[in-house]
Amino acid sequence: MKYIDYSLSEILDLLNSKKVTAVELVNSCFEQIEATADLNALNSTYKEMALARAKEIDEARTRGEKVGALAGVPIVLKDNINFLGTKTSCASKFLENFVSPYTATCAKKLYDAGAIIIGKANMDEFAMGSSNENSAFGAVKNPVDNTCVPGGSSGGSACSVAAKQCFAALGTDTGGSIREPSSFCGVVGIKPTYGRVSRYGVVAFASSLDQVGPLTRTVRDNATMLNIISGKDEADMTTSNTAVPDFTANLDKGVKGIKIGVAKQFFTDQLSSEVSTTLKNAIEWYRQAGAEIVEVDLPSLDTALAVYYVISSAEAASNLARFDGVKYGRRAPVYKDVVDLYFKSRTQGFGAEVKRRIMLGNYVLSSGYYDAFYRKAKRVQKVIRNEFNKAFESCDVLISPTTATTAFKLGEKSNDCVAMYLTDIFTVPINIAGVPALSMPCGKDSKGLPIGMQIIAKHFNEATIYQVANAFETAHKEEK
Repeated sequence: MKYIDYSLSEILDLLNSKKVTAVELVNSCFEQIEATADLNALNSTYKEMALARAKEIDEARTRGEKVGALAGVPIVLKDNINFLGTKTSCASKFLENFVSPYTATCAKKLYDAGAIIIGKANMDEFAMGSSNENSAFGAVKNPVDNTCVPGGSSGGSACSVAAKQCFAALGTDTGGSIREPSSFCGVVGIKPTYGRVSRYGVVAFASSLDQVGPLTRTVRDNATMLNIISGKDEADMTTSNTAVPDFTANLDKGVKGIKIGVAKQFFTDQLSSEVSTTLKNAIEWYRQAGAEIVEVDLPSLDTALAVYYVISSAEAASNLARFDGVKYGRRAPVYKDVVDLYFKSRTQGFGAEVKRRIMLGNYVLSSGYYDAFYRKAKRVQKVIRNEFNKAFESCDVLISPTTATTAFKLGEKSNDCVAMYLTDIFTVPINIAGVPALSMPCGKDSKGLPIGMQIIAKHFNEATIYQVANAFETAHKEEK
């Protein structure tokens, strides 16, 4: 076995027993990055910096010093997460040469735990997209089938993990941007409860929906990563004081007595027959493993997508107003006055999808339309959140498809915005409700493409999600 074939948990055991060095791991990851460069998963890499950091960690271990929980593990960050001295481009021409003046809290927690940041992952521009085809630096390819998309917007993060360029990655999820690429690429990705992880230092898309989460090869690895990055942050007032448990503590408890909710609204006509059959087989496995399957009702689920695109676009228009070519980012070389500067800088700097969402956001916030769209969307958001809360009165977790289909072909939906937006129908409601959800592989279709299963829990109950997910993963390990 090559070092890159090990999971994060396994490689930590080898590091701590001194059977491998951090320098060896960094070199192994960069060899794999070079071998899989055609996937276009990374926007920037930091080999020199990573090797220097790895050498420091190896020397500390040799001296018998106490090192962090992730000491020596190569990690990738999504390219909208600031890390001091590195480029943070958000895969946009507007920030193509922007260098981070500080480090995001989530990245600092990883660094303080000894993780080695080796690169920044490609993404849909400003995290707006479901296929990773909106990047200003080219589309990311699916590592399972290079003719397919990896999912978005954290497609580079999912691809990098699946292609074994790193042992874990961070992504962001506003409407499914961690879970959809996890489903398409066959990795494990979680969108934690809103407020579980600090957003400080993460370039904002829709502030009331954005959340940072890890993408990994196994459930245990994912729980280990979330242990590190969770917790209250005084720099982000939306983070919660809720205690952070050890997410790995109950991983092996099984599912006997666990109540699993299944909503009929998750099994729509848009769900492919292969995804439907695979998911139903997974639910049946849980039944046979001792879980109780209960039916729940989420009657307003079909409104979530409309609510999402109103709220997220409104917040995007507000957040992206700061990108005007004045203080930082791309500035138009020729302009007549300050208004012309704004117009030309934004026209030249932003891609088509970002412009589309800014225009939609400004429209729903404009005079005469605010009440008809934005205020109404916020009211429906409350209804959806209440329906999820009611569902969790009768079950511990909900299970649904992550996506209606497996990964689609590159370019297949590029010119059809509605078809592209509909790929998020099962992930968007989770962000609207603010609850946590994890996507994990539960099988493959006839073409060998991964099928994702989504496990959802009530607010701040990620530990139960991991327990339920690990039971399935452990039982099906040989099928990978």
